[in-house]
Formats: sequence, C-alpha cells, structure tokens
Amino acid sequence: MSSEVRMSSVRMARENSVTEDSYTENLIGTLLAIFGNLLVSIAVSIQKQSHVTLAGNKDLRQYYYTKTWWSGLMLMVLGEGALFVSYAFAPLSLIAPLNAVSVITSSILGFLFLREKWKAQEFLKRYILTFLGCVLTAGGTYLFVTFGPNSHEKLNAENIVKHVIGWPVLLYLLLGIITFCLVLYFYKRRNANYLVLILLLVALLGSVTVITVKAVSGMIVLSILGPLQLSYPIFYVMFVCMVASVVFQASFLAQASHLYDSCLIACVNYIFSTTFAIVSGAIFYQEFNHEDVLHICMFLLGCSMCFLGVFLITKSKRKVKAFEPYVTMDMAKGIPTIHNKGWAVQPDYNGSFSYGALQNNDSVGPVTLPVNQERSASPSPVSPYQSSELKKD
Repeated sequence: MSSEVRMSSVRMARENSVTEDSYTENLIGTLLAIFGNLLVSIAVSIQKQSHVTLAGNKDLRQYYYTKTWWSGLMLMVLGEGALFVSYAFAPLSLIAPLNAVSVITSSILGFLFLREKWKAQEFLKRYILTFLGCVLTAGGTYLFVTFGPNSHEKLNAENIVKHVIGWPVLLYLLLGIITFCLVLYFYKRRNANYLVLILLLVALLGSVTVITVKAVSGMIVLSILGPLQLSYPIFYVMFVCMVASVVFQASFLAQASHLYDSCLIACVNYIFSTTFAIVSGAIFYQEFNHEDVLHICMFLLGCSMCFLGVFLITKSKRKVKAFEPYVTMDMAKGIPTIHNKGWAVQPDYNGSFSYGALQNNDSVGPVTLPVNQERSASPSPVSPYQSSELKKD
C-alpha cells in the first residue's frame, strides 16, 4: 500500500513539474513574440519615416546612406530573431495570433510617430474605430493567451519524425497540396486575381512555414541547451522547406500588394494566416489534445475578438484617395480621354491596352475641348484608320 502511495506521489510530482515547465516556457515564448512584434512594428515605422523624408528622390540608393533606414533594418532583424526563437518555447496557437500586437503598435505609431492627419469631420469616426479595434484586440489577446494550450513537448529529431509520418499530418498535407494546386490553377490559368485566392495561397504556404519554423527553432534551441540535433537529416529537410515556403509566400504577397490596398491585405492575411497556423499546430503538434471544451471555446472567442479588432483597425486606415486625372493611350475621335478613377497614383498596367488603366475603358466618353480651342484648332487630315480599328489592335 505504501509503495502505491509513493508511486502516485512521484507521478503527481512529475506532472506538477511538467506543468510548471510548460507554463514557464509558454510565458517565455509569449513575451518573446510580443517583444518581436513590437520591434518589427517600430522598425517598419522608422523605415517608413525614412522613405517619407526622401520622397521624390530618384536615386533609391539614398536610403542606404541614412541612419534611420539602417536603424529600422537592425530592429527588424532583432524582432524577427525574437519571433523565431519564440516558436521553440510556446505552441503555434499562442504565437500566431500575437501578430495582432504588431497591428496595434503600427496603428498607434502611425498616429503619433508618423503624424498621420485626418480631416476634422472624419477624425472622431476614425478614432472611435481604431480605439474600439485596439480594445477588442487587446481583450482577445488576453483571452487566447490565458486559455491557450499549455502542453508543450521538446522538439527533438525523433519527435518531429513521428509527427511527420503520422496519418493526420499526411492527410492534412495531401489536402493542402490539392487545395494549393487548384487555387494556383485558377489564379494563373483562369486569371482569377481575387484577393481571397491570392491570400489563400499565402496562408497555405504560411501553414508550412510555421510548422517548419517551429521545428527548426526547437531543434536549434535544444542543440544549444542539450543534445545536438543538427546532425539529423530531418533538420535540413525542415530548413529547406522553411526557406522555400517563405520565398514563395513573399512572392504572392508582393503580387497582392500591386493589386489591392495594403490595409485590406493586412486584415485578410492576418485572419487567414492565423487560422491556418492554429489548424496546423493542432494537427501537426497536437496542441489541443489535453485541453477541455471550455478552454478551447474561450481560446476561439479570443481569436474571434482579435479578428474583429484587426478588421476595425485596418478599416479606419483606408483613406479616400484624391482625384488626379491622367491621359490614356486609347483615342476616341482623335481626342485622348481623361479618366477619373479616384486613384492618387497612376495604376500599373494590368493587361489592358490602355496605359495606366486597370480595365478597358471603351465606355468612357471623349473630353470636349473649350470653344476657343475648338475654333482655333486647325483641321487635321483624316486618318485611314478608324478608332475602332485602333482599339482592335
């Protein structure tokens, strides 16, 4: 009887020590993630200030000679390093939603540091939306950090291999590859340049990125603190997959930034990437296996509040751009047409024959010249080519 009591007491002591270690590691990972997101936001604001200061300078190399640009770069590298290390200590489900901290910080710094001004009649409305979004995001962050998964295992090479060859992971990867190929087909072959499709590609690649980043970071930290893990082939497989997914993810994000507003991209990308990161963490690393229903529901409630808060913050940042007319190359009766699309900067070419237009402008009427110019204009010779034939070319 005494031996059974001793065994039970030893088991309880081990469970308590494991729980304390998990709480400690989760706290370290959470603080590192918050610190990294803060540094990244500050770095982006500093570099943006450098670009605003040197706006209009044709020589792009001038940025490399400023202290502010290099300071922002160093802070960004330090912040990304802190985020990379945080994956080794805390679950993916805690690290991924903490990107909302970066959104809050960028919103505050954009108002204070960069001195972004709004019109008097729109200031109160935008201020209320931003403040409400920050409150919701902060409350959601507290909820998912408090009720998030606490179990965390040591990511050595043996454990990672066991996760990779498990049937849930293989099924998840198979469905992800099929979905990625279908979306990529519609995006490339059918010219479906919808923001949802582009960011869905980014999120699918991002799920692979967070899985591999957590594996690589965990093995590096474990190699520093304990047995060496860098000699196993699985480390290099994960490292190659991590680099490849990051490169392609950045490529699709760059394509989306040429077509859509950056605030809209930030909002949708945060929602998609966080959702896929939580799902991949739950399937690959089995982070919710030891959690009860109440904790899972409160965690999902916190994530939903963060999604709504980020949506309100990014919505308040969307500004109405002033009209600047520009002349396109399509001609109507020999007179160039001037378009009012509401763009502040002349858009990029997107497959249309009209330079600077995102879509064909056949329905746009010609601009009438003033009366004195019409009278003084000398008659031009009749061209053998009609305007309709020019448009067909």
